[in-house]
Amino acid sequence: MAFLGKTVFDYRRSLMRALMERHDLDALAFTDADFFQFATNFHTDVRPWERPIIVVMPAEGEPFAVMNELSTNHIKMAQERDTLWVADITLYAEHPHLTGRLPLVVQWPELVADRLAGHGLAKGRIGIDGGGSLMRRVGDLSPGVDFVPLGAAMRELRWVKHADEIAVMRQAAALSDWGQDLYRENIRPGRLVQEMDSAINALMVEEGARRFAGENLEAGCWSIGGPATSSPHGNGAPTGQRIEKGHGLINFVNPRLNSLKVENERTWFCGKPSAKQKAAYEAAREASAAGAAQAVTGNPVSAIDAAAQAVIEKAGFGDYILHRTGHGMGTNGHEFPEDMAFNHRPLLAGEVYSSEPGIYIYGLGGFRTDDTVVVGEKPEVLTKAPSDIESQTIT
Repeated sequence: MAFLGKTVFDYRRSLMRALMERHDLDALAFTDADFFQFATNFHTDVRPWERPIIVVMPAEGEPFAVMNELSTNHIKMAQERDTLWVADITLYAEHPHLTGRLPLVVQWPELVADRLAGHGLAKGRIGIDGGGSLMRRVGDLSPGVDFVPLGAAMRELRWVKHADEIAVMRQAAALSDWGQDLYRENIRPGRLVQEMDSAINALMVEEGARRFAGENLEAGCWSIGGPATSSPHGNGAPTGQRIEKGHGLINFVNPRLNSLKVENERTWFCGKPSAKQKAAYEAAREASAAGAAQAVTGNPVSAIDAAAQAVIEKAGFGDYILHRTGHGMGTNGHEFPEDMAFNHRPLLAGEVYSSEPGIYIYGLGGFRTDDTVVVGEKPEVLTKAPSDIESQTIT
């Protein structure tokens, strides 16, 4: 187990070069934190609205980046681990130095324009993911450069995962299954929901330290209990909520390992579920399985959502659907494509999706099973925690 290696960098770089060739570009520039991490393998420790960053990937030549001095020692540590894919990094300061040893953040556009020129990119076409007002200023300072907004096309770079990326996601999924087993052992009436989540999150961290020492794991455990589960992300007032007998509980065990995230969500019952709870749950669980089964190379993306919705409609719960069946998974938890229900392009082998249809009945609760699935000739469901109602009922 290791951080993503140069093989993944070479794979992603080949995708970037193909994109540049299609759009007649001389370089790509990434300023968004997730895209920056995708291109550099650097775990961004700043938000770019506060401390702007950029990495430029030329069609020819080596990539280069402009980063904040806050990351100085983080960069050194990543270089020592040999996990940082970009060697040419220029730093700027966010406060005045009497020695004047670094340019200041207020000079960021001038610094970026200078770095572009220094790398032979004073003219040409550069695709950008966005960048806002600072990049517009870079454009003013680089009159020979045509900055081409290319956000939608850049998202395609993150669709199909390299085999090494999927291997990391398998390991994250296995840890999430381990976490789901902990919930089975810890759910009991009267327990504070947030306290239980915190305790399980801590155990996940300990287990992660055994499995992935020296890696980068974010555990990601939280739950919603009772009628609040009828809102997919809770009612906004979780503090003090306790598990009650007869209530359902939706939990999230969604770890992010070395910049790749998986989703593993289950619905639990504290005590025997009512007939309506059981019917809604079984419909949601069967819908999730039906959606995952459609993650077959060549099927339309929308087939995942359509299959899941058909199950829920047939069971008589169609009026209680509040969201699409899922979304792409990868560098970010909610990846591209995000328009699953309306996207009719063919699925590509190696894409990764969540399959998480839900049924949400106000006053009763929500019912959802969420698995992470890899597209292929035969879909591979990475999350394997049990979801049958017997396993999900705590008596």
